[in-house]
Amino acid sequence: MSVNYVPPRVAAQRLGVSTRTLERWLEAGTIKGIKTPGGQRRYDLDSVVSIRPAKPKTDIILYARVSSRSQKSDLEQQVRFLKSRYPGCEVIFDIGSGLNFKRKGLQSLLDRVLSNTCELIVVAHKDRLCRFGFDLISWLCGKFETKILVLDETHLSPEQEMVEDLLAIVHVFSCRLYGLRKYKKRILDDSELPSLSSKGT
Repeated sequence: MSVNYVPPRVAAQRLGVSTRTLERWLEAGTIKGIKTPGGQRRYDLDSVVSIRPAKPKTDIILYARVSSRSQKSDLEQQVRFLKSRYPGCEVIFDIGSGLNFKRKGLQSLLDRVLSNTCELIVVAHKDRLCRFGFDLISWLCGKFETKILVLDETHLSPEQEMVEDLLAIVHVFSCRLYGLRKYKKRILDDSELPSLSSKGT
């Protein structure tokens, strides 16, 4: 069986301890480790995972989102629906675009996943969590043994919101294309650069 050795910081992140604690555990024989020819410490990932502490809590978190404050009634409808399926569970919500991954609620949710304090995330529809990149978030959650349950209630996913997100994407790419055209013109007008026509000579 191959052994997967990892640097101290990776092992520390997995266990939620300091590198100094890892050194003490190594001395006590709790974790296996080696030193590379260059003198750097490496820990056996298998032994790290085997002693990884259990999740302190197994929370179920309900997540709801709308794009703007004018959709307050839609947000309330989402929350009511989620609570009817999972009464008594914690609710985290956002008011912001599904294209924005810096939403406070989403970041708080992912913090809970990374700290192993969330067992299940429940959303009414995939796009409530994010417009694009759902598979990536699902993969990350899976690494921390957190499941995502999508109830697939399409009536809780406003069509107008999707249109606005698509228009936002088109706007971003339009701005980038415009910027590239300006950059191209500067290159063509730069007298210090060889002309494009001279390349073939």
